[in-house]
Amino acid sequence: MNPENRLFIDGRLVEAVSGKTYQNINPATEEVMGEVADAGPEDMELAIAAARRAFDETGWSTDHNFRHRCLQQLKDGLRAVEEDFKQQIAAETGAPMAICGSMGPQCELPIGFIDYSLASLPNYEWSRDIGLSEMMGGKSRRLVEKEAIGVVACVTPWNVPLQINLAKCIPALAAGCTVILKAAPDTPWSATMLGRVVKEYTDIPPGVFNVITAEEPRLVGDQLVSDPRVDMVSFTGSTAVGKHIMARASETVKKVFLELGGKSANIMLDDADLSASLLSCLAVCFHAGQGCALNTRLLIPRSRQSEVEELLQTYFGFIQYGDPSSDSQIMGPLVNARQRERVLAYIEKGKEEGARLLLGGGVPDHLDKGYYVQPTVFVDVSNGMTIAREEIFGPVLAVIAYDDEEEAIRIANDSDFGLSGSVWSASEERALSVARRIRTGTINVNGGNFYAADAPFGGYKQSGIGREMGREGFEEYLETKTIAIGA
Repeated sequence: MNPENRLFIDGRLVEAVSGKTYQNINPATEEVMGEVADAGPEDMELAIAAARRAFDETGWSTDHNFRHRCLQQLKDGLRAVEEDFKQQIAAETGAPMAICGSMGPQCELPIGFIDYSLASLPNYEWSRDIGLSEMMGGKSRRLVEKEAIGVVACVTPWNVPLQINLAKCIPALAAGCTVILKAAPDTPWSATMLGRVVKEYTDIPPGVFNVITAEEPRLVGDQLVSDPRVDMVSFTGSTAVGKHIMARASETVKKVFLELGGKSANIMLDDADLSASLLSCLAVCFHAGQGCALNTRLLIPRSRQSEVEELLQTYFGFIQYGDPSSDSQIMGPLVNARQRERVLAYIEKGKEEGARLLLGGGVPDHLDKGYYVQPTVFVDVSNGMTIAREEIFGPVLAVIAYDDEEEAIRIANDSDFGLSGSVWSASEERALSVARRIRTGTINVNGGNFYAADAPFGGYKQSGIGREMGREGFEEYLETKTIAIGA
């Protein structure tokens, strides 16, 4: 797999100052694949200092053409090592090879998304003239300028690590920021490999891009988000950790972007073709349900519940899993033993609270290794149950019946989260009408898919603050300055 085991700080691939390393575990086999540098406070201090110096003392933030050339080099470098990347990502995330290729978001697609930044950067309006104003007897010509926000801490999760690493770092770099990428401890190689590519394939100056990996992330993470030299934190992960980061960042009143949890509703209206639309429920098994935008609540007309149950039992029988090298399977293991126990505890909670287990609910009999949980479907779920309220992050579907369209909308919106969702109907107009009433940052209608480089992604309520990708995602990393010139 040819992984990179070192940190990337100030333009150099380096061991941790302490010399410590930690093991990288394959969740499909439970075997140790290798080691990676275990950073401490000394390493984070070096990274922060390097990023601050590179922003303050180089032309990176103002030389738009140079940044464009460097990002093109980075994309070319990623394509050059793409096969190594696929193998590493599949091994450390447990994602089957099918979703590391063109079918999924683990490798090929996010590298291709860099083209959006490359196309947008040369045409971006960095300065605009808003004309003359008269005030207090004088005239002023006014300019509105866009400038890089400064040093950005990118703190990323383990579920789709390369996609999220690039979704944060590429727009931040394109905007002229300098970056410290703190990777999730379970998927370090997806970040350290970026450091190697920057080192070997690009002219990105020392300090502009830095990579930190640590087995116990809280210590160096708190150091990073609370340091006054860091101007912005861009975080993707759980809502609980997001709240903690927001509190620590508030000490220095720095900007925070948060992309957090979800409990998205997949709404089948009473005129939907269930035989076709219910196939979408299999997405809860995609990457073992480890996706914040996956639709984990299924809302169905109560009058059609028996039909739904029969179809779900048939469709979930199609799901095969257990072969990480498969080019057709979409489901792998959970990322570690702790996450598997967490998911199994939620399943037990569902039983205790009165939901009826339709299928799954445990550890598969046919696999003696790997952190797998069976595809699991609960029916007779009320929206007040724990399995309908909290993000499980596993292959668990909660089926909730409703009596009419108004109740379906109320149930969908009765959530602390507001990240995504879907609506199905024989009438596109009706489905769109319902979609517009759902309080989420993204929503799909009749099989549509919002996921694309130019489409803003983020949530309402406790699903986050701000947007990633698209123009809005790029502008998260910019400050706005108004200049008035006496006329």
